[in-house]
Amino acid sequence: MIDRDDIRAAAARIEGYVRVTPVMELERGAFGTDASITLKLELQQVTGSFKPRGAFNRVLSAEKIPEAGLITASGGNHGQAVAYVGQRLGYRAEIFVPESSPPVKAERMRRNGAVVNVAGEFYDDSYDLMLEKAAETGALLVHAYDQPETVMGQGTLGMELAGQAPDLDTVLVAVGGGGVIAGVAAWYRGDAKVVSVEPESIPTLAAALEAGRPVEVEVGGYAADSLGARRVGDIPFSVAREFVQESVLVTDDAIRHARFTLWDSLRVLTEPGGAAAMAAIVSGAYRPTPGERVGVLVCGGNTTEFPG
Repeated sequence: MIDRDDIRAAAARIEGYVRVTPVMELERGAFGTDASITLKLELQQVTGSFKPRGAFNRVLSAEKIPEAGLITASGGNHGQAVAYVGQRLGYRAEIFVPESSPPVKAERMRRNGAVVNVAGEFYDDSYDLMLEKAAETGALLVHAYDQPETVMGQGTLGMELAGQAPDLDTVLVAVGGGGVIAGVAAWYRGDAKVVSVEPESIPTLAAALEAGRPVEVEVGGYAADSLGARRVGDIPFSVAREFVQESVLVTDDAIRHARFTLWDSLRVLTEPGGAAAMAAIVSGAYRPTPGERVGVLVCGGNTTEFPG
């Protein structure tokens, strides 16, 4: 089990390589609730998402980097992070991305010097092809969500948020493969209620919690490029079943509306997955109690498409 000492060590390791991202405290009554809402604007992280936290920690934790460098599969945001880590630390990076990944994400990986292979329909298809290449080359696998070092790095987000907004009752986190919610939940450890938010079309954690183990789900829908894992990771699941207190699902229309609302009200431009946690608030899938202090993770902003 990942603990706070692991996360503190990760924070010290990656300091200077990632940003301390801001929080935004909203006015009472925002988005039609009687709650106190604080947004954690992780879309302002380097590369536009939380992913560099875990990627830097994984690479900086390694005893030795192979000559073949770094390799990963990604729906887009993690690949951008690994490309950035490779460029920053001077290592070759090779990324496998699915056909469903927006071209802008692959282009940003290439701009950071990564070799990009577009292969497979969804993330898991790309992951299988990546494993074959990793076995051939011996490159260091930097997993998007199912490695201890990755989860520890993502946990620095929870540590940071707890310092910026120390009195939160609840934290809402979008889930794909589960790395960031595992890291956040491993930090809070019940001190605040951690709630997972997933699209109805990709309920990886909800299905796993119901089954008592990770299971495969169908992948599709509006946020599939960033939340499109078929199966929650084993490590994230082991943390989530201990420290994630509630799981809610949101529709694609709710995510679209949340993207529009964030832009229209706050001029915060997110990708679909980045607005998923807020979709739980604006759609009523999660209903705060009056006066509840709710933190909402806005986790990614890698898009060129304005919500309309």
